[in-house]
Amino acid sequence: MSLDSIKKEIMADPANADYTARGWEPIYTVSPKAKILIVGQAPGKRVQDTGIMWNDASGERLRSWLGVSDDNFYHSGLFAVLPMDFYYPGKASSGDRPPRAGVAQKWHPRLRALMPDIELTILIGAYAQDYYLDLKPSTRLTDTVKNFRDYLPEYVPIVHPSPRNNIWLKRNPWFEDEVVPWLQNRVHELEN
Repeated sequence: MSLDSIKKEIMADPANADYTARGWEPIYTVSPKAKILIVGQAPGKRVQDTGIMWNDASGERLRSWLGVSDDNFYHSGLFAVLPMDFYYPGKASSGDRPPRAGVAQKWHPRLRALMPDIELTILIGAYAQDYYLDLKPSTRLTDTVKNFRDYLPEYVPIVHPSPRNNIWLKRNPWFEDEVVPWLQNRVHELEN
């Protein structure tokens, strides 16, 4: 199964008919030589409009946390990105709507199969963490991220880099003191 044929299947899926009718393409990045997979929630409006993953303030912070340049992030082939939903879900009363259920279950295994060299999966936010780590419903994101070493070496759970999380970051300085340096070191190891 080729990457192009999977994309055509995603766009032809009746669940995505409204997006395809709008001329929207699914937003994700797959690289056969990727070593790092980033799983987030869903593209924001700006990302959907430009077709470029993490092309916003959240992406700038994410690249800073990873310790990589824009060029390395977008053009090295080291990184792949699979959001929990491939389309912008629309606005909610506070932020964007959550990703639709079932998208990751249906498409992630097939897309991951095209990336045999993934060594680290970065799980951004509760939706990705709940799916990939099979967490109990009562599990708090802060606890999952604080105990990130429990999920190594395959996964590292992190908070979403959105500016909306500035208060969380101020309340949890250990994240930028402990998790970010670990993440940068691991990314640099995988670059070589």
